[in-house]
Amino acid sequence: MSTALKVNKPANRLIGDMPKVGIRPTIDGRRKGVRESLEKQTMGMAEAVAALIEKTLRHPNGLPVECVIADTCIGGVAEAAMAAEKFRKAGVGVSLTVTPCWCYGAETMDMDTLTPKAVWGFNGTERPGAVYLAAVSAGHTQKGLPAFTIYGRDVQDSGDKSIPADVQERLFSFVKAGLAVANMRGKSYLSVGGVSMGIAGSVVNHDFFEDYLGMRVECVDMTELIRRVEEKIYDEEEFARALAWVKANCPEGKDYNTTPSSRQRKDADWEFTVKCALIMRDLMVGNPRLAKLGFKEEAMGHNAILSGFQGQRQWTDHFPNGDFFEAILNTSFDWNGIRESYLVATENDSLNGVCMLFGHLLTGAAQIFADVRTFWSPEAVKRVTGQSLTGAAAQGVIHLINSGAAALDGCGLQQKQGQPAMKPFWEITPAEAEACLKATTWAPAITEYFRGGGYSSSFGTRADMPATMFRLNLVKGQGPVLQIAEGQFVALPESIYRVLEERTNPTWPTHWFAPNLTGQGAFRDPYAVMNAWGANHGAISFGHIGADLIALAAMLRIPVFMHNVPETRVFRPSAWNAFGANPENADFRACANFGALYGKV
Repeated sequence: MSTALKVNKPANRLIGDMPKVGIRPTIDGRRKGVRESLEKQTMGMAEAVAALIEKTLRHPNGLPVECVIADTCIGGVAEAAMAAEKFRKAGVGVSLTVTPCWCYGAETMDMDTLTPKAVWGFNGTERPGAVYLAAVSAGHTQKGLPAFTIYGRDVQDSGDKSIPADVQERLFSFVKAGLAVANMRGKSYLSVGGVSMGIAGSVVNHDFFEDYLGMRVECVDMTELIRRVEEKIYDEEEFARALAWVKANCPEGKDYNTTPSSRQRKDADWEFTVKCALIMRDLMVGNPRLAKLGFKEEAMGHNAILSGFQGQRQWTDHFPNGDFFEAILNTSFDWNGIRESYLVATENDSLNGVCMLFGHLLTGAAQIFADVRTFWSPEAVKRVTGQSLTGAAAQGVIHLINSGAAALDGCGLQQKQGQPAMKPFWEITPAEAEACLKATTWAPAITEYFRGGGYSSSFGTRADMPATMFRLNLVKGQGPVLQIAEGQFVALPESIYRVLEERTNPTWPTHWFAPNLTGQGAFRDPYAVMNAWGANHGAISFGHIGADLIALAAMLRIPVFMHNVPETRVFRPSAWNAFGANPENADFRACANFGALYGKV
């Protein structure tokens, strides 16, 4: 096995500059004493926030997040307009207003309708920063420009330049979600093929992508892959290198077929699927190498931040399946080294793909695509294995398994602070990537499912680590809705794991998920979570990111109908408070009232 994997340098492979965070220091505009006494403190807040964000956050491609500070403090509409013009020219996609004092709300507020907004009002007794926070929040709500409000729990002295931990948490949640909104805008979803096996999520809804995400949908027939294979519209030098790497690093697993394919057929399947991996990537983001080979149109790509591949059944009844190229593209490493994952949704389930995109933009890490396949109760496990579930799995587990797009990062063999994790590519070491590869075998596809052959990744999440499962669905008359379940992957004992896995398809990646329980509603037990899940698929992200997903959904005006995020972590615009005492009901009413973010553009 090769140990030559290098960590690639951060790079933007999509068209368009990375969005920046605009910092707006607002101030009491009264001259001859009041404003002058506040200039240094106010601009100091902006500089401190910018330094914190730039030191802490990166885009998913590894590039640092940049901040742009208004040239002057903003005491009125003229200076607000100057800041807006500077932000426009600089490519600002997220707006953060900071102040320690009273300011003239409607004159100093950000009026851009598409930019996510937040206001941090300093909690100090010397000046009424919190009063401005409340006043400008009311202005945003009245004008239909919802803003997130940030207010530290503890009073600070006027000279205190620190940013309290609770304020930092809110700042990061807002900025990460806001940058996710800005990064999606203008990009593409690449639909390769059409509807897979009648799955609703692969009925790609252009209006949803345009109105809620600011994205376009690009459609390419699956025959385009065949054309590029047969006409050799790929980099043949890279193909030779990739195939050699695959042979060295992707060992074949057990062939469960009654009549195994010949060695010649298996080798041909490897060559075909590796070529498809190159072609699918090139379709998404282009490849300047193709232009040098005489394929200038194909070299452009579709500027796709996300894609989906139909596969079943028209493709997989005849050609090798897409499991290998879906898995390897979604993974954070391949023959070109350790790099940002390419997001590809199995079965062209665009809605699950969008969830993968949300998770990737919020964490920078690779994502897992899986069937929400089976709930195993403690009683059922005891019956078939003779053993009892314990620990986090004691009340039962949900079996997550699918043949395609689970990133190999999900093995649980990367570490963060000594604990199993899935990490952004720039934090992954060559040794961790190699460990994930060693833990994965590639079993010949079971021809009962995939008549055309191919290879499926086979690995398990053999570690206890926090995870969040989530799913987006479309409801006629309602629009998009999101559900979120925080919990953890559990490493079941081998004696239980193998028995349960052999009852389904042991050639596919397996994850055992135990949701965090509240004792109420859909989270009264794991069975209730499974029973309430809105579709056959779920996206799974490392860590507990439910609060960030809720903030992102609010920015896009997508209500959340099921979640187990503690109330103290939920963060939505202050306008949501005006839509009723029940937070879930208020979320639905607020999203309906303000409408899709881009729906009126």
